[in-house]
Order: sequence, then C-alpha cells, then structure tokens
Amino acid sequence: MNFIENLELDLNQNANRELAIPMENYMKNNFSFLGIKTEERRTIFKKNYENYKLEIKPNFRAIGWELFTKNEREFHQCAIDLLVKEFKKNYLLDDIQLIENLIITHSWWDSVDVVAKYLLGNYLVQFPKETFNIIERFSNSQNMWLNRTAIIFQLSYKEKTNFDLLKSECEKHKESKDFFIQKAIGWALREYSRFNPKGVKEYVNSNDLKPLSSREALRKIK
Repeated sequence: MNFIENLELDLNQNANRELAIPMENYMKNNFSFLGIKTEERRTIFKKNYENYKLEIKPNFRAIGWELFTKNEREFHQCAIDLLVKEFKKNYLLDDIQLIENLIITHSWWDSVDVVAKYLLGNYLVQFPKETFNIIERFSNSQNMWLNRTAIIFQLSYKEKTNFDLLKSECEKHKESKDFFIQKAIGWALREYSRFNPKGVKEYVNSNDLKPLSSREALRKIK
C-alpha cells in the first residue's frame, strides 16, 4: 500500500457524517467533506507522511496533485499541506503551472488563499524576475480567483512588500463588485499597514475604494 492509499484509508475510517454536514454548509455546499476536524486531519497526515517520506520526497508534485483532484475537501487540504511542506525553496521554474492549476481547480477562499500566500508568494521570492509577467497575467484573467491571488500573494512579505505593485493591483480591481475581491484589497492593505500605516492611510484616503475595502484596510490603523 502506498502513501495515497493509506492516507485515503485512514481518512475514510475517521469520517464523521454528523461533522461533515455543517462543514459543507459553511463552505456553501461547494464541496463534499468526510467530516474530519483540522487537528485530527493533520495528525493523520503527519503519521502517513512520516511513514512514506521516502516515497513522497521525489514524487511530491504528482502526489499533491492526485490528492487535490479527489472529491472530498480533506484531500485537498492534505494536498496543500504536503506541497507547502515540500516546496519551501525547492521550486522549479515550471512549477507555476501546478500552482495555477491549484488556484483554478476546486476554487474557494480556503485553498486559494493558502496557495497564493505560501506557494505563489514563495515561488516569486525564488524567481523574482517572473513576478511582473505572472501577476499581470493573473490580474488580467477572467478568473476571479486568479485576480484575488494577484492582490494577496505578498501577504507574507511584510516590510518587503512591493507597495507600488500592491497599489497597482488595488487600482485595477477597486471597482469590482465581487465580495472576494473587495475583501482581498482590504486584507492586503491591512496586512501591509503593520509596516507602513502612514502610506496605507494616505492611499486609502486619496482613492475611491469600495467601503468594504477601505474599512478592512484601515482596521488596524489607530
């Protein structure tokens, strides 16, 4: 039995339909759930990861994608946990294809936000020359989740955030009526306001952002 087979067996054995129903409702019934709480899921994943580490290491991209294409959300969450753990600074240039597929497949905020912040964010730290072309392509896409990713991918950059790029993305999407885009603008600005509150406040006050975006952006500024 390999890693995926054993993980699938363990997760299915711990499925709880009573827990799955509220999980599915919380996610607007976009996904099926096994009904496994986060802490328990991570414990199951960790045990299987340790048991099959030698199999996983050279094959983590394929394994991660296979898990992500399964039906229940717990498999998608395990896939992302695996890829975050394994990628670190070990990206290849063409890994952007896998990252983009993760964003546009089974898309919802819980997966997209982690992929944007940790996978794409770290990928572009390793390959900074790719930033403009990738973010421009994502930003101009008809896919809202790629748009959101272009806004929030710098969430872990802290004081190294490219504020000009962030402002450019906010300007491009500030008229959007989509909740997830308005929220992303506010979130990205709020996170950067920890390091440049004056700059964020001046930007928000001088630009006609949607009320939700403005409110979220200024929430941490005294």
